[in-house]
This record gives sequence, C-alpha cells and structure tokens, in this order.
Amino acid sequence: MTDQKRVLILCTGNSARSQMAEGILRHDGGDRFEVFSAGTRASFVRPEAIQAMAEIGIDISGHRSKNVDEFIGQDFDFVVTVCDHANEICPVFPGKTTRIHQSFEDPPAPGVGDDETRLNIFRRVRDEIRLWTREFIQTY
Repeated sequence: MTDQKRVLILCTGNSARSQMAEGILRHDGGDRFEVFSAGTRASFVRPEAIQAMAEIGIDISGHRSKNVDEFIGQDFDFVVTVCDHANEICPVFPGKTTRIHQSFEDPPAPGVGDDETRLNIFRRVRDEIRLWTREFIQTY
C-alpha cells in the first residue's frame, strides 16, 4: 500500500510504553500504518506489558526490545517519543519525518510494589496510550 505511513515509537528501554503503543497502533490502525518501536537503551519486553495487552486482545508476546540504532538511516513519516528521556536524546531522522512527543507515565520497575498494583499501573498506561493512538489515527 503506497500511502501506508511508517511510524517509529521510541522510549528509553523499549520494554513497556513503546511496546504497548506499537501493538495498539498496529492493531487499531490496521494497514494504514507500518509500526515499529525501539529504545535508546533496549532491554526486554516487560511481562506486565504483555499481560495488559493480552487483556485487550492484542498479543505482543513475540515482540523483542530493539535499540534505536537498528532504525538509523530509515525513512519514517512519524517518530513518536513516549517518554521525556527519549525525547531529549532522540536521534534526527532526516527527510519528511514529523516528530511527536507524547509522554506517558513510566510503569514501576520489576520488584517495585506488589504485582497487582504494578499491573494496574500498566493497565492505566495502556488505556492512556490507546486513547492517544485513537486521536493519532483520526488525525493522520
């Protein structure tokens, strides 16, 4: 599809927010968007993110955490930063790339708080991301 928009979603670890945003935009945007995510310091996909997404019928269990360096030199229509740190150090993507910053709360680190409290924060952040991606889809 020639008018498919390429979107790269960035955060620090590519472990939660950017992974959830990738899954939601890919699912809800259908074939209008080609979606990728990466981190400034890739780590691993958080199990809480996988569980929160599965609860809304989106499977990100096959995702892997990627470093933004894997995408340098590629063309994107949009680069979306979903955390302040990634916004500050985001590399420049030349050409027609539109940069968008939409910060979402960083879910707690593994081992911080009890499992249910942590998962509830992942669910809330997931829902906030979904609301934002719906606006993004309507706008672009």
